Amino acid sequence: QVQLVESGGGLVQAGGSLRLSCSASGRTFTHHTMGWFRQASGKEREFVAAIIWSGGSTYYADAVKGRFTISRDNAKNTVYLQMNSLKPEDTAVYYCAARFGSTWSTYNYNYAYWGQGTQVTVSS
Repeated sequence: QVQLVESGGGLVQAGGSLRLSCSASGRTFTHHTMGWFRQASGKEREFVAAIIWSGGSTYYADAVKGRFTISRDNAKNTVYLQMNSLKPEDTAVYYCAARFGSTWSTYNYNYAYWGQGTQVTVSS
């Protein structure tokens, strides 16, 4: 089992920045690929970014490429999502997710563990 807890969400103006954190506990964190997903009100959950266990490979959705950066600190069992140049359409609940192994996936059903989510609201 892996337990995930997100933090860092909040209200920010368009063009601003936020950094989300996801703290993991339980099963060995370093053996898991970590992902960030988001779900806007009335919409399906969508992939945002992923990072493999070594941190050497990352992948981003086109909507956030160049604005968001995913990183991880295995010594702290924490993964981060730095979000810059935020837009109102980035408003959503952001979820941290984990899947065992060293391959990323954009499909939420490939992730076995999920956090409770943190709200990000971007005002125009």
